Amino acid sequence: MFDRGWADAYERAGGSYYPKLQASVPFTPAAGPRLLVRNDVDQEEIRGALAGGLVGLCQATEASSVHVTFAREAEWKFLAARGFLQRTDQQFHWRNQGYRSFDDFLATLNSRHRKAIKRERRDALAHGITIHALNGAGITEEAWDAFFAFYMETGSRKWGRPYLTRAFFSLVGETMANDVLLVMARRNNRWIAGAINFIGSETLFGRNWGAVEHHPFLHFEVCYYQAIDFAIARGLKTVEAGAQGEHKIARGYLPQTTYSAHFIADPSLRHAIKEYLKRERAYVADIGRELTEAGPFRKVDDAAADD
Repeated sequence: MFDRGWADAYERAGGSYYPKLQASVPFTPAAGPRLLVRNDVDQEEIRGALAGGLVGLCQATEASSVHVTFAREAEWKFLAARGFLQRTDQQFHWRNQGYRSFDDFLATLNSRHRKAIKRERRDALAHGITIHALNGAGITEEAWDAFFAFYMETGSRKWGRPYLTRAFFSLVGETMANDVLLVMARRNNRWIAGAINFIGSETLFGRNWGAVEHHPFLHFEVCYYQAIDFAIARGLKTVEAGAQGEHKIARGYLPQTTYSAHFIADPSLRHAIKEYLKRERAYVADIGRELTEAGPFRKVDDAAADD
């Protein structure tokens, strides 16, 4: 919802920001191709036609704008050359450096962060909590019932409202259970928290989390550390743990730039947003460098101190 400020400003000036058009397939904050073209055709020509089609549709429907979010960098540049404004943001991703175990990963961290993660994982399992990584046929309707309750509980505490139905999760279980990792926490013979992840060819995509009991560090264990364990076991290259969250840095998830392109129909609004985005891109680049430098991984001086 990064463009709420744009909408508010435009409407205060007498414009109507909605309806807007959004290229959002898949409907999730995961980067990937957005201009889908077969390999056996002229890529440049067809992509140009798609970009022109987006602008034409915007004009034909009298929408204020069209937004292509979580595109790949090459598409971002391609659309910019055709009149789209460029925006950057960041997520936090974990990268698998060929680790054989979680301990291998821990060995790459400085002493302070390594000890903190060990303590968090231990304390997350206090009070008789057990963690269960469910996949495939191991995901039961009982587990989906519990997870849906977690999902609704989280949605009730945040801006907006939950939009996925209980039937959605059963459908996921019926059609793609082998591509789902459902990490669930249990205490006193009932499910108390969980996180859903989708398994790609090289990436584990962490999505929704929720809980009906809140315990120290349980969120980190269920959402971040269990995802790392699974990625190492499966040989996956990356864990994408969703949007936001600088607290992920201390857990080994580093900044990754994301790209979006925006066609704004009104010239005055377009000019104002263009100037804003120029400053924002510089800020995102600077903060990304600073956060990466402040990451938990060992540096030369740390290694010498540990030795």
